[in-house]
Amino acid sequence: MILFTHYLELSLNIIIIIKKIGGNMKLGFLVDLNLCMGCKGCEIACKVENEVPLSSWRLRVKYIDIGTFPDTSRSFTPLRCNHCESAPCERICPVSALHYLDNGIVNIDSSRCIGCAGCMMACPYGAIYMDPESNTADKCTYCAHRIEGGLMPACVVACPVEANIFGDIEDETSQISHYITAHQGDVQVRKPEKHTDPKHFYVGGGNQTLNPLAHERIEGYGLFNNITHLKEIGDPHHSMLDRFLAPIFGGHNDHLKNESFVDMSNDASHEEGGH
Repeated sequence: MILFTHYLELSLNIIIIIKKIGGNMKLGFLVDLNLCMGCKGCEIACKVENEVPLSSWRLRVKYIDIGTFPDTSRSFTPLRCNHCESAPCERICPVSALHYLDNGIVNIDSSRCIGCAGCMMACPYGAIYMDPESNTADKCTYCAHRIEGGLMPACVVACPVEANIFGDIEDETSQISHYITAHQGDVQVRKPEKHTDPKHFYVGGGNQTLNPLAHERIEGYGLFNNITHLKEIGDPHHSMLDRFLAPIFGGHNDHLKNESFVDMSNDASHEEGGH
């Protein structure tokens, strides 16, 4: 009887801890870009944990190169669903497949999704993809299934430098709240002009990391190389017919004109042994 009582008390304590972690709270995410080293361990952990199909990502780490050689640097930025407090994807979904959990997570119910892709078009962050196997929308859910069991998201556990910080942003004693308080003035969100009130924050990295328009690109250069231009657009003497005749006559020749083909056929008829 005593053992059963202790077991019951232990079970109740576990339930209380689980509810505290995943219950009525406002969960948020923060990435310290000063710590992120671009190992992409979070990408792989997310893909494995959630069985994300090939060619699709719930979480991806982009990078930008800043400066001009030899004074250059590379900055990494993990991108995932921002779990906005005013989420456009949740409002536009006609079947309520996208919905809020009590802890603030924007969750998605694939069994309700009809694959209309409205949420994909509504999301300003490009965080939603269409699962090619189920033909339903999917995205980062902060590993809601792990949160329900009292565990941290897979990407948080996998990060070797602890750049991913997760917790209750309404709890003043939580690590994420301490981090936001300690870095006042340096906390950023993606696309604040959209007024979605995202609950995914970034520290460090600068404006160029989160704002694509702020990243300076040298005039005349693309992503990988110098941009060159054709001296002229097309060939004024190269017609659609020549594209089919080129394999026969060995390509386009400037000395050949349309009337020359008639002359060539007449000459060939006078040759001995011709056929």
